[in-house]
Amino acid sequence: MKRSTINFSQIGEYICGVPSDQKNHPPRRTKQKFIRMKYSRIPYVFSLLALFLFSCRKEKDINGEETIPLTPQTDSVIQGFYLLNEGNWNTNMASLDYYDYASGTYRKNLYGAANPNATLGLGDVGNDIGIYGSKMYAVVNASNKIEIMDAATAKRIKTITLENCRYITFANGRAYASAYTGKIVLGPNSPNGIVAEIDTVTLEIRRTVEVGRQPEEMAVVSNKLYIANSGGYSPPDYERTVSVIDLTSFQRIKNIDVSINLHRLKADSNGDLYVTSRGDYYETPSKLFVIDTKTDAVKKTFDIAAANLSIAGDSAYIIGSEFSYKTSSWENTYHLINTKTETLLEGSFIKDGTEVLLDKPYGIATDPFSRNIYITDAKDYVSSGTLHGYDKSGTKIFSISSGNIPAHFAFVYKPITK
Repeated sequence: MKRSTINFSQIGEYICGVPSDQKNHPPRRTKQKFIRMKYSRIPYVFSLLALFLFSCRKEKDINGEETIPLTPQTDSVIQGFYLLNEGNWNTNMASLDYYDYASGTYRKNLYGAANPNATLGLGDVGNDIGIYGSKMYAVVNASNKIEIMDAATAKRIKTITLENCRYITFANGRAYASAYTGKIVLGPNSPNGIVAEIDTVTLEIRRTVEVGRQPEEMAVVSNKLYIANSGGYSPPDYERTVSVIDLTSFQRIKNIDVSINLHRLKADSNGDLYVTSRGDYYETPSKLFVIDTKTDAVKKTFDIAAANLSIAGDSAYIIGSEFSYKTSSWENTYHLINTKTETLLEGSFIKDGTEVLLDKPYGIATDPFSRNIYITDAKDYVSSGTLHGYDKSGTKIFSISSGNIPAHFAFVYKPITK
C-alpha cells in the first residue's frame, strides 16, 4: 500500500529526537540527510513547528490500568501474552499490556498497577521482552536497564543496569542481552557492542563478549549464539555481519557476512536463521536472508521488504513497512514463507483485505498452537497504537487500542500439571 509523498509524522519524530534504530522505518540520521529529503524548505516550516508542538506531548497517565473485554480464546497450552509498548524516545512512556485468553480480558498499563512504588513507570523505550521460567525480562533501551519481573504478576524483582541495551534471548539457564555500549548518538566512531550473559538465578551479569557495532536481535542454535549487527549509528558505513558466539567459552568464533544494516534474527525449526536487512533506504532495499547454521553461511535470499517476522511451525510471517527517501513514500507488505521448503508463497497472509487499515505495521507474533496472528500498528508513533488479531486463516478477529508504539510480545504458557 503506497503512502503519500510527505510523511509529517516522520518529520515530527526527527524533531522530537526519536532514534530510528528503535523503529522499523528510516533514520533521521543527520541534518544533511534531512536536507537531502528536501524537508527543510521554507514552505514546510510552519507545518513542522505545529507538528512539534502537538506530537511531542506526553500522555497524561501511563500508570492507570484499564481493562477491556475481548472474546475468550481456548488454547490448550498458551495462557495469554504480554505486549510491551515502546513509548516514544525521551518520553518515559514504555508500558506493559496483558491479554488473558481464558477470560478474554485485555489489561492496559499493567506495570504501573503491579508496581505502584515505581514512580517513573517502566521507563524510556521498551525495546524487547521475554519470559524464561517464572521470570519476565523487559529490555528498556534509553533507560539503560533490564527490568526483571514475576511473569505471573508483573511485579518487579530486580533491575540490571546495561547501557543502551537492545534485545534478549535465553538458553541453558542464562539470559543473553545485546547492547550498543555507547550513548544514543550518531557518528562514525561508535564502539563495538557487546552481549552480556546473565545468570537467571542470581540475576547477575557473569560475562560479556564484544561483537559488531550496534548489535540487535539474537538466537541460539546448537550452543552457538547468533547476533545481527547493524552499525545503524554510522550510515552509510553500516555493519553487515552476524556474529557467532560459542556459549561454552563465550568467545566470538566468527562473523558471517550477510548484508548491511541487519536487524531481526529468528531461528526456524530446522535450525536455519532468518535475518532481515533494513538496507540504506536509498539504493539498497530491505531484504530477507536465510543462514544455514551447519555451514554458517547465507544459503538463500528473498527479495522482499522485511521489517519484522514471526516463525511458527513451518511458517514465517513477514511484515514489510519500507520507506524510500527517493520517493518519500511507504509500502506495506505481508508475506508468508514455508520454512521447510524455503518457498515464498503467493499473496498476503492477511486474506480478508483488512491490511489496508494498517498504517505502520510494526510488531508481529504468532501463537505457536492456535496459529492466531497478532500485528501491531504504530500509527504516527506519538499517539496510541493498535493491536490487531487474526485467526490462522488470515481473517481479522479484533482490533484494540494499545499503548504508544506497541511492539514486542511474550507468550505465557500454562503451568504443567501432573
